[in-house]
Amino acid sequence: MNFAIIGASGNVGRKTIEILEKSNVAFNHLYLVASSKSAGKKIKFRNKEIKIENLEDYDFAKAQITFFAAGSQIAKEWAHKAAKKTIVIDNSSYFRMEKEIPLVVPEVNPEALDKHKNIIANPNCSTMQMVLALKPLHDEYKINRVVVSTYQAVSGAGKAAMDELFSQTKDFLDEKKINSKNFTKQIAFNLIPHIDTFGADGYTKEELKMTNETKKILDEDIDVTATCVRVPVRTGHSESINIEFDNLFDLENVIRILKKAPGCKVVDDRSDGGYITPLEAEGDYTTYISRIRKDNSNVKAINMWVVSDNLLKGAALNTVQIAECLVKKLQL
Repeated sequence: MNFAIIGASGNVGRKTIEILEKSNVAFNHLYLVASSKSAGKKIKFRNKEIKIENLEDYDFAKAQITFFAAGSQIAKEWAHKAAKKTIVIDNSSYFRMEKEIPLVVPEVNPEALDKHKNIIANPNCSTMQMVLALKPLHDEYKINRVVVSTYQAVSGAGKAAMDELFSQTKDFLDEKKINSKNFTKQIAFNLIPHIDTFGADGYTKEELKMTNETKKILDEDIDVTATCVRVPVRTGHSESINIEFDNLFDLENVIRILKKAPGCKVVDDRSDGGYITPLEAEGDYTTYISRIRKDNSNVKAINMWVVSDNLLKGAALNTVQIAECLVKKLQL
């Protein structure tokens, strides 16, 4: 069993390498692939240096499973070609809403992998951490409606966006003019209620991703409305979620269910600091749930706070977990 990573030199590609290095999944060889700019460079993996190959010349038959970590345009151009020779796990948004392509979070809908035709889509980072928390509650109480506001780190917009946060912060403190290249407005010491492009209805593509992907992964009958905000945080997405159930619920049982939710951990002490922030979640595989409480305006609803590292569970970690599931299935 061999693996390959397309986009190995980028943020998500490097995170995928890091996670594979720590993973127990069995494979023989890892091929690293990127554009001609990065081809020839070497990346260390398990005490060996692996030379990055040029995507234009790479033979997809070398690996049984290939991680695409290079964005929608590369997925559009190369994934179908690759899928003739390898199983593609794509981290971009390009295939997510394709009816025939499974959109998978292994803790939530692993059965969807049974239907793959050599391309599997990885969900949006904000959707992923939310459905981890929603799934066991939906199984118990049936969720009717979700209202979510996200507070998304700049790393979700790539390395250039991270660099801009750092440079703007320095310029602000030095009382210099602020230049915004990767954001519509200043991001340092500010919030921007705008991620991706606007539609005619006033919702952004990021907000619609959360709605449509939740329905595809969890249940088409769940109503979801989202407001997505970019915040001056390096890594780690946070979400304030209001969940309305079909039935009355017991809050203690809700907490018990969430404590058992795969991939999640409840930290909710109801005291100063008794919750998780994105800074604490950075570098951690766990999705954290805090501030669990009844909605005092609706007897069938609760509120909670969900935080996760968007570069790990929100991207690279989930793709590796999908690969682990596939390897188990292939070995049966």
